Amino acid sequence: MEKKELISVIVCTYNQEDTIARTLDSILRQECHVPIEILIGEDCSSDHTLDVCQQYAKKHPDVIRLFANNPNKGIVNNYFDCLLAAQGKYIADCAGDDEWSDPLKLEKEFCFLEAHPNVTIVHTNYLHRDATTGVLSSPHPHPCFRPAEGETVIVDGQTLLIPILTQLARPIIHLCTALYRTDVILKAYQDYTHFMRNKDYGCEDVQVCLMLAMAGKVAYLNENTLYYTTGGNTISSDQDESKQFRFVKNVTQLGYDLSQTFGIQGIELQKYFEYRIYALLMHAFRVNNNELRQEALHCQKDWKVRLNTKAQFIKTLTASSFLWACALHLRKMFVSKKHTRHE
Repeated sequence: MEKKELISVIVCTYNQEDTIARTLDSILRQECHVPIEILIGEDCSSDHTLDVCQQYAKKHPDVIRLFANNPNKGIVNNYFDCLLAAQGKYIADCAGDDEWSDPLKLEKEFCFLEAHPNVTIVHTNYLHRDATTGVLSSPHPHPCFRPAEGETVIVDGQTLLIPILTQLARPIIHLCTALYRTDVILKAYQDYTHFMRNKDYGCEDVQVCLMLAMAGKVAYLNENTLYYTTGGNTISSDQDESKQFRFVKNVTQLGYDLSQTFGIQGIELQKYFEYRIYALLMHAFRVNNNELRQEALHCQKDWKVRLNTKAQFIKTLTASSFLWACALHLRKMFVSKKHTRHE
């Protein structure tokens, strides 16, 4: 079915009663010559997020479509259910704790995609906003795009496949800054539904960005259009070592499966998987969990990577429960002294 001359904005939210109004206000402030629809996937929050969303949906019935999930779907199904419901020619995202800082974001990106039919996605720079202090700061420099401020660069999406799979310091394409073609992602969804709907991967953005990059060119506008909330309790910043282990493993498994399916190879990719094994072993070490240690070593075999020097050291150290306990004790003392020096 042909999509409307419309921009569909996906807002996935869960337990964000303090920020969701700010998010929705930033979308409603957009000055765009084409209409927008806002699809809110409210994922059965335990706070008052749903109440806030219902107020906005009642106030803006011609713009907002609210999907009040019950029971909770999780980020993967919540996102893709919203995507399948989108009526627009283009899709944008804005997470329930983020805020678009430029009221012309959609206008600029819409006009760009209209003028460049071979570009599947256009995205921009952004600023971090500390969830506790509200302080704004710049992210790490973009590893792939270095245009002058305000300039736009277009690259072949194939050049971004390995960077997307190995991103660590910052996302290669931050979806909450982007606008992309609905027909392209729906075709990818139809062909590779298992990558989109596998809840075990724990994320939705890596596969979306990779599919769009494989399908055409990618444009980057070096302007800040987003305040991206960092810190607080998010899935990627959770301080629970066991949860971090699971997040790192699942995202890396997604990257490995994508690389195998599409024949993506390279030294950078191999080094990335080696580093991820080390990261998994370190999470297991810090939480003193031998089952997680064994799981990390199984991943090493499944992903067909060697142990680098640091990973080999942690593997040897944790092979002995006595040495493991001693190392944790020494680490605790070191961390305690470090905190004392900073007080």
